Amino acid sequence: MLLLALDTATPAVTVALHDGTSVVAHASQVDARRHGELLLPAVDRVLAEAGVRIDAVTAVVAGVGPGPYTGLRVGLMTADTFGLALGVPVYGVCTLDGLAYASGIESGPFVVATDARRKEVYWARYEDTRTRVGGPAVDRPADIAEQVAGLPAVGAGAALYPETFPDARGPEHVAAAALAALAAEKLAAGEELLEPRPLYLRRPDAQVPKNYKVVTPQ
Repeated sequence: MLLLALDTATPAVTVALHDGTSVVAHASQVDARRHGELLLPAVDRVLAEAGVRIDAVTAVVAGVGPGPYTGLRVGLMTADTFGLALGVPVYGVCTLDGLAYASGIESGPFVVATDARRKEVYWARYEDTRTRVGGPAVDRPADIAEQVAGLPAVGAGAALYPETFPDARGPEHVAAAALAALAAEKLAAGEELLEPRPLYLRRPDAQVPKNYKVVTPQ
């Protein structure tokens, strides 16, 4: 097994390779505006570090979000393209699950929250690093303050709103190494993974114009 994992649902552009036992190479760079520019070079670096060719990959794992529309689709379209070109399966993993897995919080409950912009967070509640019990959802922090009161919170969204998440912890952004390790664990246990389809949770900012002005020929 050689899993290629990638995620662009947060400001981090992150890639990793997992051989079924451990992560053999990984790379991450935080830059919310350059997902499309940074992702493929990161894949090249990870493959070079591992000393393997892309055709050695046996499956692709992609973070499905939730996340902003533009960044999220970069990773998912890239994962789909690799899957088609290599003839290998493509699996999805919730990005928030990857953060929970990397948190090191073995017993809960706790919350994962990432920045959804518009003064909102994408968030989910966990019983432990592998068990999501609520969400994902998108809300204003003040609107969920009672639901998350007293809980540790992981992720950049938690760090942005200390009044709602006073016990904010790292990591702030997901790492593909955690996604790959979680996916490998689930596959070894015979568990089903998600389809590689985006969890947007809300409509994109760009909308088709309505009420076109009718122009009558002269």
